[in-house]
Amino acid sequence: MKEGFRQAMAWLHTWTGLIFGWLLFAIFLTGTLSYFKEEITHWTKPEIQSHPLNRAASLDLAQRYLQAHAAQSSTWFIRLPSEREAALSVGYREPEHSGRRGFNGQELDAASGQPVEGRDSRGGEFFYRFHFQLEMPHPWGRWLSTFCAFIMLLGLVTGIITHKKIFKEFFTFRPGKGQRSWLDGHNAIGVLVLPFHLMISYSSLVIFMYMVMPAGILASYGDTNGYFNDLFGRDESIERVGVAPQVPLSTLYHKVLEQAPGAQINLIRVENPGDASARVTLSRASADSVAYRRSANWTFNGADGALLSQGAAESAAMMTSFTFVGLHMGNFAGPWLRWLYFVFGVAGTAVIGTGLVMWLGKRQLKHAKRERQPPELRLVEVLNIASMAGLLLGVAAFFWANRLVPVALEGRAEWEIRAFFVAWGLSLVHATLRPGRRAWGEQLALGAAAFGLLPLLNGLTTGQGLNHSIAVGDWAMAGFDLTALGTGLFLAWAAAKMLRAPKPVAKRAARDKAASPTLEAN
Repeated sequence: MKEGFRQAMAWLHTWTGLIFGWLLFAIFLTGTLSYFKEEITHWTKPEIQSHPLNRAASLDLAQRYLQAHAAQSSTWFIRLPSEREAALSVGYREPEHSGRRGFNGQELDAASGQPVEGRDSRGGEFFYRFHFQLEMPHPWGRWLSTFCAFIMLLGLVTGIITHKKIFKEFFTFRPGKGQRSWLDGHNAIGVLVLPFHLMISYSSLVIFMYMVMPAGILASYGDTNGYFNDLFGRDESIERVGVAPQVPLSTLYHKVLEQAPGAQINLIRVENPGDASARVTLSRASADSVAYRRSANWTFNGADGALLSQGAAESAAMMTSFTFVGLHMGNFAGPWLRWLYFVFGVAGTAVIGTGLVMWLGKRQLKHAKRERQPPELRLVEVLNIASMAGLLLGVAAFFWANRLVPVALEGRAEWEIRAFFVAWGLSLVHATLRPGRRAWGEQLALGAAAFGLLPLLNGLTTGQGLNHSIAVGDWAMAGFDLTALGTGLFLAWAAAKMLRAPKPVAKRAARDKAASPTLEAN
């Protein structure tokens, strides 16, 4: 019975991994990139220069700009620069009497307060949104990505059950053994980052709990609007009572620091600016704690600077939920811990990729002496190539488009995204037309060139190549270029392995004869 149960778990692990593996690979890869979302955005908007941080001075500059350009607006928004975000961002709602509706935003130089006309690009936000929305209409993308998170959690649990010698297998790796090597690598990487992947998969479900487990919310509130109003607070409109001088926002910023020394304030909201009823809310950055904290904000009277309220305290249940959200997002992580998140994310992506390769490789060996492999295996082979090597080409195409699409082109951000999907789609066509191993090698080689030449492209088009960014201490720009160069070198090594002549079929079949329970399943 025990072996029968393990075999059933192996079957479930194998087939759910295959059916959802291609989509999970894309979700994990883009999620991994999202840990450096701000740095990617900085690279994609080279017009915005980094400066030594002085948040109070930047806040004064933002207030001065808004008083000059949006004095009649009902609401101001200010996002302060940080170690990871170079821009000083301001926004405001159009005045009701203007006849225009909507929201206006502008990025300012954090040192001078002058508007910066950065190129239109979604930058790291594209990969972040794709990670959980898949560029699909709301809410279908979130539903699909959440279901994939459940499948990933199921795959982890069934993998643990299937491998009864899981920790022994962690210390076993036999290079040059074909399928055996792929399985050893799959097991070793999976065990190494197992706690991280369990946390990521489970916390994904916690984030969208209101979607996947809505019964309690619907029973208590009838819909999700009331639930979120209670959870995060409700915005209440404030009537204007008369013109009054606006207290300097930097003064309120220093008042917050007196109450919470060392706090990183990143978002300021001003309602009814320039009026006696003005309200100013300063919110703490998510980087200040693991858990999101709704209590980490302060509301002042905008006319006299008196503290009116502080955010409500969280219950134990809320703190537990928000801690899972914070662990998943990783906003609290410093540079070294963020790189660890990134490495573990890459490892998770590799676990999915090696699983897909193993499934196909085992079945191809059974048909190795045939002139043509069965069409279903050829389909899996094509999807493997396009979903992995092709996706990397799509990512590289996004960054190349960012530097090559004219800055003044209307809707250029959408052209970057189109480049991503066009390159990804062409990789599918290429994989269909070329033999499997050649398609792998050619796409990996193209990816190696695309990533490896990105630093040169950056230097030629912006003048902010590695020599400049390292000299001025812009490590976000330099780190991106160095990571792209490292990715190019790795892909070049992988391409060389794939383009090398394969060993004879008979030798490979004999080498892979000793199979594990996972390889034998189905």
